Amino acid sequence: MVSHSRLSCLTALLLALSLAGCSVFEPKDQIRGNKVDDDQLKELTVGTSTRADVTALLGSPTLHASFDDNTWLYISEVTRPRIGGTQGIEAQRVVALTFDGKGVLQSVKTANQDDAVPVSMVDRTTPSPGSEASFLQQLFGNIGRFSAAGVGGSAAAPSGGAPKPF
Repeated sequence: MVSHSRLSCLTALLLALSLAGCSVFEPKDQIRGNKVDDDQLKELTVGTSTRADVTALLGSPTLHASFDDNTWLYISEVTRPRIGGTQGIEAQRVVALTFDGKGVLQSVKTANQDDAVPVSMVDRTTPSPGSEASFLQQLFGNIGRFSAAGVGGSAAAPSGGAPKPF
């Protein structure tokens, strides 16, 4: 009887160890961008903290807003490799800090993956004049367009391109 309970205990131990070893092979999370923790945001005070304070605490921003240098954006994403080498998004976060003209922090806003808006791609092309050339027009279109005198002679060559070597 004792040997049967020992065998059961040993089997349970081996099973537990083998399952625990599976997590060793799990891919690690990859942090991209500037990850800002909530504890770091608590250290900032609206109306008191300056750009220098923010830079010392959080580092340089990921980017400035397109039309406003007084808005700093810290963008981060946590991804994990999945089957086939594709990256699965675990978490996304954007922290927007707005400063006044004197460089004093005015507001702190955060957005995460739940606040994202799906964007659909438009499946049409922008028309451009002259783009409906046939195959033969494209093939023979430049014949006779450039003169032989423009290559090494004194006639004017087409403008643009690389400068002539000396």
